[in-house]
Amino acid sequence: MMNERINFQPTSFLISAADIRQLPADTGVEIAFAGRSNAGKSSALNTLTRQKSLARTSKTPGRTQLINVFEVSPERRLIDLPGYGYAKVPIAVKEKWQMALSEYLQRRESLRGLVLLMDIRHPYRDVDQELLYWAAESGIPVLILLTKADKLKPGIRKSTLLKAREAAMVFGGEVTVEVFSSLTKIGLSELEDHLTHWFTQPIAEPEAGEQEGDDLE
Repeated sequence: MMNERINFQPTSFLISAADIRQLPADTGVEIAFAGRSNAGKSSALNTLTRQKSLARTSKTPGRTQLINVFEVSPERRLIDLPGYGYAKVPIAVKEKWQMALSEYLQRRESLRGLVLLMDIRHPYRDVDQELLYWAAESGIPVLILLTKADKLKPGIRKSTLLKAREAAMVFGGEVTVEVFSSLTKIGLSELEDHLTHWFTQPIAEPEAGEQEGDDLE
């Protein structure tokens, strides 16, 4: 990747939204962070921006209940989507989160890339796989971050990464897999490179008659 790497440190919180109607104008470029509850999304965003509390972190799964928007620079935004999977909340509340996540992924025109965070010890859960298939059908590139990589010894970490990269081929589309640790900064450089590429690549105009991808169930 030839682009000069973007400086993510000036990133600032912009808004929290319950649904896409409360989001900023659908222009520019957005990159979304998604993952199961407690996969480490907030920690990854804080590590990326060199800020301790840009995104709120908690040991309690399900802390991110809204779509949180962070501005890197004008027309460049990072999106922290509601965590899916386990969370000790009422079913009605959980369904509302999932509706917001699904609606954003299906309808947001400025979405240019998806960072999917998965605990390196428990990759490719059912909803993770659904997101990957949807992204492939929709032409959205994905960077899978295998988080909490410091929990594994180097040898096991490397073999797990290789297996995860092989497994990613099943989904088709543009999927890259890297290991990541907010604690030791493993994979931070690769994350910065991918985000810089997505933020700076030319925006392709849709071809006439081009159909949108199937909805995410």
